[in-house]
Amino acid sequence: MTTIAVVFLTLSILVVWGGLAVSALFLRARPEVASYPADDVDDHRQDAGIIEHDT
Repeated sequence: MTTIAVVFLTLSILVVWGGLAVSALFLRARPEVASYPADDVDDHRQDAGIIEHDT
């Protein structure tokens, strides 16, 4: 491997694993949403069944 390939490989590994580490630390600090918007309408999407199409 050339020097530039090793540099880009190292950089890409740092970006991917660094992003994973940062997101894990962020979720550890703030595991849940503190509050939801007051005027949000509950549309009960979870109550609807799976859409079935006749084919």
